[in-house]
Amino acid sequence: MSLQQLQLSLQFGRFDAAAAHRAVLSRSKVTRWIRHALAADAEITVRIVDAAEGQALNLQYRQKDYATNVLTFDYQQEPTVLADLVLCAPVVEREAQEQNKTLEEHYAHLLVHGTLHAQGWDHETGEEDAEEMEAYESDIMRELGFEDPYQK
Repeated sequence: MSLQQLQLSLQFGRFDAAAAHRAVLSRSKVTRWIRHALAADAEITVRIVDAAEGQALNLQYRQKDYATNVLTFDYQQEPTVLADLVLCAPVVEREAQEQNKTLEEHYAHLLVHGTLHAQGWDHETGEEDAEEMEAYESDIMRELGFEDPYQK
């Protein structure tokens, strides 16, 4: 399988558990996970934030007053993908526990999910689109050596 090129900026906000999240999110792992979800070369910034920053961004850009797991800011899809992915560490950690997943597994899934959004995939446009996106995410996750995120 030929993987696309990726220029990655990996950033961590200042929060209490940042060291634990940084340990799970090595540059090589994040690069690998994102590259498996890319259909074109990309420049992507991944930022791991606390609940306050996650909530503020979600409110400002989606008018939803809560921190969500991943926000995708897609700026360009061709000829290269340009995007920012913002993941809220406390939400990701809580969801991983609730879903009986490792933190690494959940981060991998959310990075794949956000990368697909950056390329125009959208699960909120209808049931058929949601099923297609979920199936593709599941394929990518299995390719990466993880279980199907929707079968846990």
